[in-house]
Amino acid sequence: MRKGITMVPGGVTTPGGITSPRGFQASGVAAGIKSDKRDMALLVSDTPAVIAGVFTTNRVQAAPVLLCRERLAARQARAIIINSGNANACTGTDGMRDARRMTQLTADLLQLAEPAVFVCSTGTIGRPLPMDKIEAGIRLAVKALAPAGAGAANAAGGADAATAIMTTDTKPKQIAAEVEIDGKLVTLGGMAKGAGMIHPNMATLLVFLTTDAAVEAVALQDCLATAVDRSFNRISVDGDRSTNDTVLFLANGAAQNATLDRRHPRWKAFCAAVNALTGELARQIVKDGEGATKLVTVTVRSAPGKRAAEKVARAVANSLLVKTSWFGADPNWGRVICAVGYAGVPVNPDQIDIAYNGQFAVRGGQPVGLAPEILHAIIAKPEFGIEIDLHLGRSTYTMTTCDCSDTYVHINASYMT
Repeated sequence: MRKGITMVPGGVTTPGGITSPRGFQASGVAAGIKSDKRDMALLVSDTPAVIAGVFTTNRVQAAPVLLCRERLAARQARAIIINSGNANACTGTDGMRDARRMTQLTADLLQLAEPAVFVCSTGTIGRPLPMDKIEAGIRLAVKALAPAGAGAANAAGGADAATAIMTTDTKPKQIAAEVEIDGKLVTLGGMAKGAGMIHPNMATLLVFLTTDAAVEAVALQDCLATAVDRSFNRISVDGDRSTNDTVLFLANGAAQNATLDRRHPRWKAFCAAVNALTGELARQIVKDGEGATKLVTVTVRSAPGKRAAEKVARAVANSLLVKTSWFGADPNWGRVICAVGYAGVPVNPDQIDIAYNGQFAVRGGQPVGLAPEILHAIIAKPEFGIEIDLHLGRSTYTMTTCDCSDTYVHINASYMT
């Protein structure tokens, strides 16, 4: 096992990323889209890879999303070219032409078939891509690729790529894990961007996962869809959804294991590793939410069904009144119970319990007399949890969210300037 990567299910750590698995190269360069910052990334598999994908549910979808959806049907990929600083959304036929040009130039420079190249963009909506800078950036990204097996240089390529896909993120988001399959060590890696417009299903995020495992295409898609539902679909920063949300997962088989599918005895172990990666990346996204100062877990218990539990959890996690009170460390549980009441789920107010880090503030819909300074101390922490018990059934649902600060307003009041 390589240093800095913890075995699943024992946990995962962040030293590692998309180039941790065998047979992947990456780069991140500054093309001038965002002044002097890295703003273009390239991910390449040395051999043909199976690909799975999940995309935004927004009815307004960017050209790269439409092109990726089209190419996903073949389930084969060799490369992904990514730009930040411009979403290439609401750009009409010119935007689709530019997205195809990005894949065509990448394919030509790498001597690949164009349909095997995918494209993603993130940034401001409604602006034409600066194709002169984009094309120059693609050439730089190809030249900057670390050769396979280059050790530290290869790791740097993955780290540069994770930085290049950022928009309002304050830090790159990476993760890696390992799991044993057929006596062979299989590695998984991932990177993500996302800090604002974060809300299921999905958020304004780009996520790229890699593995050197051999995986059957339909099984990989099912595994990814389940992992996304348990991670990126359970986070919220501000209740907005983007036009560009994309999660792509490449499996190139370089580990030379027997091809994984649902019948393989280690299928659950592999999926557990995928869930660990997406769960940690989702947590990193919320922790880096625009202006966020607190990471909050909202758990609803004893609901009459999963959908009911989900509705209540999302109502609390997305309430601006609740989120602003968290920012001020204001122990205002009244805002929480108010959100429970308007979530659209039949509840009995006289049965609702609310606890903060295990300390009950409300039992049976009434305050328990907990000293305000105790609640204040909990909510002042950088991380805390809220548990809401409805006493109506057996279903549980958890959302991960954050507070809403004045910094969030400042960031989004001048995003296009």
